[in-house]
Amino acid sequence: MTDTEALKQRVRESIDDHSEEITSLAASVHAEPELGYKETKTTEKVAEELRDLGLEVETELAVTGARARAEGDTEADDFVFAVLGELDALVNPGHPAADPTTGACHACGHEAQLANLVGTAYGLVASGVVEELPGAVEFLAVPAEEYLDLEYRRSLLEEGKIEFFGGKQELIKRGYFDDVNAAAMVHAASETPEREVSSNFSSNGFVGKTVQYEGRESHAGGAPEEGINALNAAMTGMNAVNANRETFPDEEHVRVHPIVTKGGDGVNVVPADVQMESYVRAKSVDAIEEANETTNRALESGAMAVGANVTIDDFPGYLPLRTDPTLVESFDDNALEVIGEDALYGEHQHVTGSTDMGDVTQLVPGVHPWTGGFEGSAHSTEFGVADEEMAYLLPAKVTASLVVDVLADPEKRAAIREAKREKRSTEEYLETVREMRHTREAEYMEEPADDDQD
Repeated sequence: MTDTEALKQRVRESIDDHSEEITSLAASVHAEPELGYKETKTTEKVAEELRDLGLEVETELAVTGARARAEGDTEADDFVFAVLGELDALVNPGHPAADPTTGACHACGHEAQLANLVGTAYGLVASGVVEELPGAVEFLAVPAEEYLDLEYRRSLLEEGKIEFFGGKQELIKRGYFDDVNAAAMVHAASETPEREVSSNFSSNGFVGKTVQYEGRESHAGGAPEEGINALNAAMTGMNAVNANRETFPDEEHVRVHPIVTKGGDGVNVVPADVQMESYVRAKSVDAIEEANETTNRALESGAMAVGANVTIDDFPGYLPLRTDPTLVESFDDNALEVIGEDALYGEHQHVTGSTDMGDVTQLVPGVHPWTGGFEGSAHSTEFGVADEEMAYLLPAKVTASLVVDVLADPEKRAAIREAKREKRSTEEYLETVREMRHTREAEYMEEPADDDQD
């Protein structure tokens, strides 16, 4: 057994020794789901686990969130490996574990990410292995990955508490990734109860938007001709978006999916205030920008058609995710050791969903594997853990082993450093995402005629 293999064996045994603490944390987080930038209880639960390992913990990184660093031999190398886990839940009131008040639930497996984060910390720190490696390991519990509850996030933005709706974006802006060389996390795979993982993939990025159509109220039955129907403007705008779908290049995987969040005030009143939210997703930043311009033009046409006004607010969504080949290869090798020879499934694939881990991989070489042990489709009422060991413990053993492999191997560290040199700088990244934030206003509504005029 080589020295590296012996170190990996120690971290895996340490995770086994602390399996009860890891699974208990996951169960506790699952039982008390919290939405993005509101994860106060969840932050403290993770922070307490890290403190129990003797680590100094910083909290309130971006409203919520926790961070701890385990130092190895930083004089030998200042390489920093960040392990991430997401704190927030999503909204699905029909899920059996949903909070009865907020509708929040962990129907995306973020409690398993936190088990992976804390489990990796137990593996590396409780075993003492991290002290025998060059560099350092950051443990980051990050807020607000699910891009929802936008009115609340807008209030935080207006109060100056955040600039970005995504937690990792906000942490990037605040400098938490400035000295990070590599980053890893895991994500629950939909409908994969088997003991399988898939790490080699890419994902879409997106722009988020809110749309408000302003019309004129009138009696819907008695005097509809005196009104301007903002709901008709919205429907016409969405039909115009649909008319453009065939123009989106197949290879860019464009997705546009608006919803109406307010359709009017009363069935007998011509709707004068209609509001929508939407994403515009695509595989590349250029494709996102092109599809978003097409979408905004189409949405504006609805207002023009009926003589309404429209305001379109675009917010930076998430940038496309790109995994690092060195990290993918090492993660897969360790998965075969830990989980078994049938652990890997699928060739490289492109995922048309999005994650703010994509933003991290625009700056830092990263890996974001899908892990099995879950039944049901993510975000659905049927989603849940089918295999606790696979969901909570085995990925932590693989992630901790990945960290050992990278920190113990100067060639891997050099390859990752070279890959990082090809990435965007923090300043370049911030310039890109800030350019996605703009407001488009168009006024087509005329003042009503004065009946007393000669």
